[in-house]
Amino acid sequence: MFPGGDRLRHPSGASQRAGPDQSALVGEDGRLLLALATPVVLLAVRWIGQRPAGTVSSVTGRLRWRWLTLCVLTALPIVGLAMGGMLLLPADGGEEFRWAGWPVFGPALAMLVVLVPLQAAAEEYVFRGWLTQAVGAFLRSPWCSLLPQAGLFAAAHGWGTPWGFADLVVFGAAAGWLTWRTGGLEASIGLHTVNNILAFALSAATVDGLKSDETAADATWPLVASDVASIALYTAAVVWLLRRRPTARTAPAPLPPVQPPAFATPYAPVTGFPVAPPWAGRPAPGTTGNPRPGESCSGRTPPLERRHDRSIAC
Repeated sequence: MFPGGDRLRHPSGASQRAGPDQSALVGEDGRLLLALATPVVLLAVRWIGQRPAGTVSSVTGRLRWRWLTLCVLTALPIVGLAMGGMLLLPADGGEEFRWAGWPVFGPALAMLVVLVPLQAAAEEYVFRGWLTQAVGAFLRSPWCSLLPQAGLFAAAHGWGTPWGFADLVVFGAAAGWLTWRTGGLEASIGLHTVNNILAFALSAATVDGLKSDETAADATWPLVASDVASIALYTAAVVWLLRRRPTARTAPAPLPPVQPPAFATPYAPVTGFPVAPPWAGRPAPGTTGNPRPGESCSGRTPPLERRHDRSIAC
């Protein structure tokens, strides 16, 4: 594939300058700056999208490291075989391969192993993560969001040969489909990382290989044919792994809001002074009711009537 905005050069086409310039790893392509796209995407999803940042990585809300490791191990022999086939192709310039030497190749390889995974993952988070999810949220068919991001991914790596541009589109579409099929970015990150590390390592092994201005967009049709075959083989291998080890593809639906129990329902607000309802034997408000024995209708006890004693005093 040899995509990803990465310089790709046939080893026999190396220039005469002694040794690759390691600043090419972080300077011209801005790989350190590009690696910062990952936290920017995560923060934008969390603050602007109002959803967990981990939902960009996979449907489980996190990066599934075990699945990512399995995808990397799957991509290594496939991409390595494609790189080996590339060495058998005839060189453009006719120059022989010139080994850069371990004093040059060793430090360059160490920097590649550290920086390239960050750069490859950042591209996946931008194109297959944030962009695909942002467009797919408004569309029903996944292809309506996979194809635009593939075209933008190819355009972001420059305009070279038609074959090179088509190769980048194929890679972007395949990586997007794997993201949708597996429910996460692990498969696309694994393929992208392995491809970039091997492509850069091959360039670093040649004299002045990393100083080449050629990118994946400048690939010729023999390179594209080899790359498309490796992409198809890797995609088939991942699908086979999914059948052996199924992974989550969709996120669980959000639960409905829990309704409070009936006894926990608050009472209706009371306006004014509460008045207790009347009961049997109690007069209603504003009435006097039936007087009790010994009481008048006014509620007062009547005075004792004076009895005229008719008895004769002794």
